[in-house]
Amino acid sequence: MVVKQGKVVVGVTGASGAIYAQRLLLQLSKKVEKVYLILSEQAIQVASTEMGITISRTDFSTKTWLGEDCPNISLLNSKDYFTPPASGSFQHDGMVIVPCSMGTAGRIANGISDDLLTRSADVCLKEKRKLIIVPREMPWNLIMLRNLTSLAEAGATILPASPAWYHNPTSLEELADSVVARILQSLDIPQDLFKPWMAEK
Repeated sequence: MVVKQGKVVVGVTGASGAIYAQRLLLQLSKKVEKVYLILSEQAIQVASTEMGITISRTDFSTKTWLGEDCPNISLLNSKDYFTPPASGSFQHDGMVIVPCSMGTAGRIANGISDDLLTRSADVCLKEKRKLIIVPREMPWNLIMLRNLTSLAEAGATILPASPAWYHNPTSLEELADSVVARILQSLDIPQDLFKPWMAEK
């Protein structure tokens, strides 16, 4: 029996790349004790467009999105600040925003906490906890570059959704999992999605 440890906050925005959030949540559901999930309205719309699934806030089910029941994943109200990740007194093992829109990155970089997602990220920065930003946008303009630089300077990890090809992926899921593996590594969570480069040497 695998003993799950740790708590992770996951924010999902309206940037393209809903598959990255889906694949990460599947992994975290098996590896950590608790996942606090924050979805923007645009994230729900993108999931519907890209994956053909309907996510309901009032009747949330991980089975609809992830294909299985994951009782350790809790969906939080994005406007409710009376939740654990909104407070610095609540200790967790890191937050991932995947995919992260440039609008969200810009708000966090400039200290604008206008919802639970941006507030939770702000808390990570002020408490010096892990904050992993996974942007999926191209190209980047100067404003985007400066915002991401500000986030990196403030302590965030910028982990672009740049899939690896050297493991010869044969499906979209395998391609996405190469990014998910790097996210897990950044959270110091063991991953077995693919072997590190030249690990067999």
